[in-house]
Amino acid sequence: MNNLSQEQFKKFLLEKTEILTRQEREFIRRIIERRHSARNTNKEFDEQLTFGQRLADNVAKFGGSWTFITIFVLILATWVGLNSMFLVKSNDVFDPYPYILLNLFLSMLAAIQAPIIMMSQNRQAVKDRMDAAHDYEVNLKAEMEIEALHQKLDELRDQKWAELVEMQQEQIQLLTKLLEEKSSRG
Repeated sequence: MNNLSQEQFKKFLLEKTEILTRQEREFIRRIIERRHSARNTNKEFDEQLTFGQRLADNVAKFGGSWTFITIFVLILATWVGLNSMFLVKSNDVFDPYPYILLNLFLSMLAAIQAPIIMMSQNRQAVKDRMDAAHDYEVNLKAEMEIEALHQKLDELRDQKWAELVEMQQEQIQLLTKLLEEKSSRG
């Protein structure tokens, strides 16, 4: 592609941007200005999070950890142990078997924890889509750059090939001239 056609192409792209999304326009601008497409999407995503979203992510992270499971098992064992100890010592318990109060607390915990984890998972899905879109941009730009390099290499090869053919023609002319001189002397 010569410089004139590249400039015409850039002008066309910049003039026809109304049909493109903001993200596509920015991507084209980065290509034209030869800026990097790579960026930290994690940082961009994290900067947009509200306090509640960060809190939900931390609750989900803690709720899916071994620390939470260990604490939870200890609380359940303590609850059952205290109940059994009160039953043996004073024949009176604060939560008789089948532990209805404990079941109520567990149900409330699940009712609160489930939507928080779902919100966190939804945000993670949005983040994954953002990462996938960024990966696509980077891959597309890399493909375009590789294609441009191939084109430059092809142009260099064609130029060198033409130079070699020209040199060969000169050598053939010199050899022909030498043969003619030799046959005219001899």
